[in-house]
This record gives sequence, C-alpha cells and structure tokens, in this order.
Amino acid sequence: MSFAAHIKKELVGIDSDTCCQIAELSALLKMNGTMSLTSSGPTLSFSTENAAIARRVLTLLKNIFPNVETSILARKKKNLKKNNTYVVKIISHVLEIADSLQVMPSDEGDLFIFESLLTHECCARAYLRGAFLAGGSINNPETSSYHFEMTTTDSEHALTLQLILNDLDLNARVLARKKGHICYIKEAEKIGDFLRAVGAVGSVLNFEDIRIIRDMRNSDNRLNNCEISNETRSLTAADQQVEDIELIDRVKGSEFLNEKLRYVADLRLEFPEENLAYLAEVATERGHSLTKSGINHRMRSIKKMAEECKQ
Repeated sequence: MSFAAHIKKELVGIDSDTCCQIAELSALLKMNGTMSLTSSGPTLSFSTENAAIARRVLTLLKNIFPNVETSILARKKKNLKKNNTYVVKIISHVLEIADSLQVMPSDEGDLFIFESLLTHECCARAYLRGAFLAGGSINNPETSSYHFEMTTTDSEHALTLQLILNDLDLNARVLARKKGHICYIKEAEKIGDFLRAVGAVGSVLNFEDIRIIRDMRNSDNRLNNCEISNETRSLTAADQQVEDIELIDRVKGSEFLNEKLRYVADLRLEFPEENLAYLAEVATERGHSLTKSGINHRMRSIKKMAEECKQ
C-alpha cells in the first residue's frame, strides 16, 4: 500500500458533524462526480479506484439522505491496470441532493460548487479531506522529495482549493497540466500541517517520524562530506608543505632554515599526513610551546622561501 493510500485509509474512518459531512461529500462529487440524463431521469455518479472511498461516499449519502436510492458497480479496466473502478450512482432525489450539496451541472456535465459551504473552518477542513480522498496524493518522503498535490479538471476549482489551503497558511500553488490542474505543496512542514488540518493524526506522526529521520540522515551526510572535504584540503596542504621543505633542503641545504623553522619542518617531515593541530599537540608534548596558529605562521615563512627557490 502506498504512503498516500495509508493516509486515505485513515481519513475514511473519521467521524464528523452533518455540516462537515455535507462539505466532504460535496468535495468528493466535485472532484470525481458527473451528472447525466437517462431515460428514467437525471443521475449523479461518483467514480474511484479505491473501494474504501466508494464505501465512504455511500456512508455519507445514507447519513445525510436516509431515503436516497443508490447503486454501486465494479468495473474491470480494459487496459493493463488491474485495479477496478467503483461507480456509485445516485438514482433518486438527484435534484434535491444536488441542491442540498449546492452542486449544479454545467454545460460540460461537470459539477460546480458554491462557496457558501465553506463558511465554517471545520467545514473547510472537511472539504479539503474530501478533495484529497478523491484526487490527492503525497509522495513517500522516504524515497523522494516532499510533494503533495490535488488534481482537478476545473481551473476555478483548483484556485478554490488553493484559497482554502492558503487560508490555513499552507503556501499552496496551482499549476496547469495537459490533463487538468493541480494544487500542490512542496514544503515538508506545510504538508504535515495539511495532514493535521484534515484530521489524519496517525499519518502526521508517521510523516514527522520519517521527516526527522531523513533530516538527521541528510545532516549526517553533510557533516561527513564536510569532514572529508576538510581532510582532503589538509592532506593537500601537508603534501605541498613537504614538497616546499624538500625543495629548500635540495637548493639551500638542510642548515638554511633557522632553528624555529627547522623544528617545524622536521615535525612536518616526521608526520607528513597529520594536520597542524596534531603537530601542535606533539610539539607541546615535547616541551615546545607551539600553537596551531604559530605552526601555520612558520609554514607560511617556509612556503615563501620555497617560492624564492623556485624563482
């Protein structure tokens, strides 16, 4: 089961007040609903590949409209995908239900929602829950970058979703694609806030655990890379210092350096792969009061002499 599927499994089990159920059902129908006219009258249909979401739609319908007549069909896809498509049809009281849910058919047969459903914050959150169940996804944060999106065929509806999300300070954006419009969030913290907003408490904890572990792993990798980089620079500098000392000895002789420079030069030749801090510790242990800065200053003097030898 995918990461998003686990979240939806939790969301379909949430209990809510009637006003929130209406908002959630309205969002579900807006995302994946169509109205059509048959010989026996108008019908309102909802389709999904998730059986639990189909049951959720049926449950909401029965809770809000106890006398509604419905049917559910499971259709096998003809392409290579093995998933079934579940179609929930509202057969009776269609116009009454459309009016109660404040949805009306447009010329293209899609559904349009009026904003009066979203006057209460709890209903706005329920609407987001329904929209995510019908057309939302979240990438698994363990295997990819953080990404949340909800897809709709209606550009105005995408902007409505963006408005609701940004009222909750979630920094959502809208992008047009060939098959529709997406409202998306890229920030991990904001995705966690969305899960809290729609009531996915267990999924929030799971998401945050994964995020913390991933951030710690990335931090460790950055530190390791930094240490490796520092060690590489240190080794490169040490190799150059050895070359400078050997050049001076060849050209000027080992007695050319004064006592202080000679001591540091001999330390470097004795420990050619160690950093300056280590050389300072050895010097201190041997009775010479030398700091890392002091050794570095003497090494610069040796480097200057080596450059003069090269010239």
